[in-house]
Amino acid sequence: MNRSLTFLMLILCTWCTQTLSAQALKPGFDREEYRQMMYISARTGASNPDYYKDFPDPDYKMVYRSATMGLDNLWDFWVSNTGDQAVISLRGTTEKSESWLNNFYAAMVPAKGSLQLDNSFTFDYDLSADPRAAVHVGWLLSTGYLSRDIMPKLDSVYKAGIKNVVIMGHSQGGGIAYLMNAYLYRLQDNGKLPKDIRIKTYCSAGPKPGNLYFAYDYEAHTQTGWAYNVVNAADWVPETPMSIQALNDFNTINPFKNARKIIRKQPFVQRTVMGYMFGKLNRPTRRAQRIYERFLGKKAGGMVTKIMKEYKQPAYYHSNDYVRTGNFIVLYPDAAYFEKFPNTDQSQMFIHHLHKPYLYLLDKLKL
Repeated sequence: MNRSLTFLMLILCTWCTQTLSAQALKPGFDREEYRQMMYISARTGASNPDYYKDFPDPDYKMVYRSATMGLDNLWDFWVSNTGDQAVISLRGTTEKSESWLNNFYAAMVPAKGSLQLDNSFTFDYDLSADPRAAVHVGWLLSTGYLSRDIMPKLDSVYKAGIKNVVIMGHSQGGGIAYLMNAYLYRLQDNGKLPKDIRIKTYCSAGPKPGNLYFAYDYEAHTQTGWAYNVVNAADWVPETPMSIQALNDFNTINPFKNARKIIRKQPFVQRTVMGYMFGKLNRPTRRAQRIYERFLGKKAGGMVTKIMKEYKQPAYYHSNDYVRTGNFIVLYPDAAYFEKFPNTDQSQMFIHHLHKPYLYLLDKLKL
């Protein structure tokens, strides 16, 4: 066992012995719990302490910060001052080009499979029981790298008696948090992670992580109040990635699957008109999906291999039907908000996306 892990376990055990009674993590959106997660997240994501200088210290202690890995990914491990709760805090997008590439590498891959990240590490992953589920390949790549570092630390805090774990991610970190949540839940489903670890997730300003079938499975696991995406309605990031819904994205039984057969049975005039209309509706989405996959899959993947020399591009899932996923808490701006954070300067792309406007709107949230 390395010294850092021994030290971590010693600190955690010390805190745990100071805790008279551990408090169970509760389902449901908790405004103050989310606020604490935002205080933590601001410290995980910021390269300059000035970013969070106006935010109070959270009621947690940071016990570990990872090295940078993958496409400029990083995570922190925090433990509550009461010693009964751990937080996995995932960093969002940074100013580095590889971090932006992480977002633009936006083709889909099946939600169960493997990624060869380097010659010594193949990430075998299972994020959904539904074989039709698919997710964002860039954030999956990051999930793989981060999980390799997170799992031993999670095991250490579990052995120290901490069974309440919150996953927190803002922005890109929110996209990764979706997948990390699904990865840990499926490990529990498959008996590879103790079932008495209680996992709660706060995605914040989180983008769309995958297709409808991934969303269904994720929501089935978390719909009783164990995961939320908190979004500012003026923020553009939760609207990404761009989505293309084609006819093959529908459920197995649908009225479009045998449309051509039905059209061929119609009288000549109706058959001609309906066939023309069907083609006009079907071909553009199929073509758009192929273009999306070519540029944001294969070409973006080629750029990734220039940074990660041993990475092998996977076979992509032929869809880009990204959807909103999970339970949403909407922070809705009013006139007073837009006076403080105006829409007048298009160069200020992140004026509605940073921690400060989110915390400002949180104070106005009516629950």
